[in-house]
Amino acid sequence: MDTTGSRGSPARLPVRRQAVLWPLLLWGPTRALLLLFVLKVIVFPGPDVTSDVSVIYQGWYDVLRAGTFPLDDVTWQYPPAAALAILSPGLLPFLEYATAFFVLVCLADLATLALLLYAGGRPGRTRLGAWVWVAGVPLLGPTVYARYDVMVTAVAVAALLAGSRRPRLLGVLAAFGALLKVWPAMLLLGVRRRSAWMSAVVTGVGVAAVFAALMPGAFAFLGFQRDRGTEVESLGALVFHVARHHGWDGEVLLNYGSVEFLGPYVDRVSAGAMFLSGAALAWLVLWRLLARRFEPHTFVDAAFVAVLMFTTTSRVISPQYVVWLVGLAAVCLCHRASRMRVPVALVLVASFVTVLEFPLWFAHVVASDALGVTLLFVRNGLLVAATFLAARTLWRSTVTHGLPAAPVPAPAARATKAPVSP
Repeated sequence: MDTTGSRGSPARLPVRRQAVLWPLLLWGPTRALLLLFVLKVIVFPGPDVTSDVSVIYQGWYDVLRAGTFPLDDVTWQYPPAAALAILSPGLLPFLEYATAFFVLVCLADLATLALLLYAGGRPGRTRLGAWVWVAGVPLLGPTVYARYDVMVTAVAVAALLAGSRRPRLLGVLAAFGALLKVWPAMLLLGVRRRSAWMSAVVTGVGVAAVFAALMPGAFAFLGFQRDRGTEVESLGALVFHVARHHGWDGEVLLNYGSVEFLGPYVDRVSAGAMFLSGAALAWLVLWRLLARRFEPHTFVDAAFVAVLMFTTTSRVISPQYVVWLVGLAAVCLCHRASRMRVPVALVLVASFVTVLEFPLWFAHVVASDALGVTLLFVRNGLLVAATFLAARTLWRSTVTHGLPAAPVPAPAARATKAPVSP
């Protein structure tokens, strides 16, 4: 009997099935627990994270159904396609709004896992990325199901997984994701295929034009975003957490839908955060100009680095932002040759620290006491370390060691065409 594990042999099939079955078996109970938390069957310690859905999202839902955006609500800070996520619970009219929303987020979570499992079975791929998703999402606690960021991340994951073989689909999904929550536009930074960029432009312009024509106030969010301050969980907020213990005359208030610092020098720290984001963009442009070695996974690594940079330097590092990083980290580790394993590990640890600072001990963060400041130093420090290491790895693998390799003679036998970097 053949037990060598050759393709299609009985000895091989159980291994393949187990590679898919085990992530699904772990996904089930962890997501059931998240649903129990957001449905309040089990009460998670800390502030109620579901009020954004049951109060804010549902209020927007009523306005959006009337055919207009929330023009007078400064907490509406999202691109026009976000309306689709807010309106999506209408697909399940037999459920209450919040319950329907949580169910749809769970389905988006499952769809993301299915994509990662499928992609991980291809040549040169691994299902380690699926494990990153399975473990990373519940580490963020119930907040991850009480925001629409899992839906956006699902679109981004689908875009990157499609990119190796279907660059046009990558462009379409990246543009649509950007109209959901801006950051998926950064998925295109490492993409070289003109077809991906053209499809992104056509999709972005077309969808934006439809919203602008049909619904008043499609781009009112730009003004609301501009006026935001420094949120208490951001990297820049650490300045004020420490300064409060040395006589800084400021306060913490709910402002523009988030808990922010208000007072002297806040505008300067916010400007500093925007400067760092601009510097990150300049570094990414420089990298793109100098990079010479592009492998099939390079555009995925570049997307991970770009989103890490802009998340870390943001004026707002809300817990749901970290799920973006978990999704992109999972796609990175779908590629066996990716060098991002250490930054991915740091992101996973940062995910766990994130649930500790919000919602578990958020009162300590707001009070700027020793526990709250320590948690923020650790979480934000992990994100800074992950950003630095990921950027250095990307640079070294594409620029420093980017000399063209010597040509390899083609083999006599016909070989299967491998995917190339888009």
